[in-house]
Formats: sequence, C-alpha cells, structure tokens
Amino acid sequence: MLFYIQRDPNTNTAIYALNYQENGKINKSNPIKSYWIRYAEKGEKKDFSYVQRKFAYGIESKTVNDDEFELQFVSYKKLPLTLKKLDSDQKYHVFVNLNQKKIQVEKIFVRIEGGSFWLPNVKYAEVTGIDASSNKAITERIVLK
Repeated sequence: MLFYIQRDPNTNTAIYALNYQENGKINKSNPIKSYWIRYAEKGEKKDFSYVQRKFAYGIESKTVNDDEFELQFVSYKKLPLTLKKLDSDQKYHVFVNLNQKKIQVEKIFVRIEGGSFWLPNVKYAEVTGIDASSNKAITERIVLK
C-alpha cells in the first residue's frame, strides 16, 4: 500500500497501492491500483464503482520517466501528486508539495459536512506523512475550494 484515504462520516477506507503486471514490474500505463476496505461491511475488499473511479476517488497518471509518474485525483486536480522510486530504498512512494513542504504521503483524511452524493460539502483535507527534508512525521491541512 502506498497511502489511504479516510473520510467522515464513513468508516470505509480507500486504499491506493502499486499496480503490478504479471511479470512483477509496475504497470506503466496504470501504476496505481485502488479499492475499498469496507469496514462497515466486515472489512470486505471491494473495487471502486465506475462512478467512484471516474468522478471521486480515481487517480489519473502520466509517465515522467521509468521511475516517476505524475498523479492527480479525478475529483480534485489542484493537488498534484508524484509517484517516485527512491534511490535510498528502491521503493515507490507518493509525494505532495503542501505549504512549501514536500511530504511523503501515508494517509489523507477528508472532512465532509453535508452536501449530496454528487456534490459533498468538503470542509478540508489533512495529509499525513513524512516531511522529506526532516524525516519527521507531519500533518498539513488544506481547505479545498
């Protein structure tokens, strides 16, 4: 798993992981595999629905080079992410730049207050991870507009 998203008032968790091909290499045309862990339904693993994938929780990707990809959520394109293989551990990690800080993303929490299925009232999102410059845990809040 690369990172996950949790939101309220729902306990289900969106998981984002590397998408490998049968040969064990990352799928360059679709490097991220995403799905639900449905804690409200006994922890069942379930793929995103078409609507969730295309309009809410899906991720679009663009190849930068063999070991780096630009990512963005289909529902919020103002938060560019980078999937990159690090020399230090030879593993892929997801990064975001927030408030002049580069963060290795571990989780995102989305606060929703009302709204509707098609237009939820998202108050804010909190990105939690590791500050790339200090290697310390960090949480940064962003107000989504």
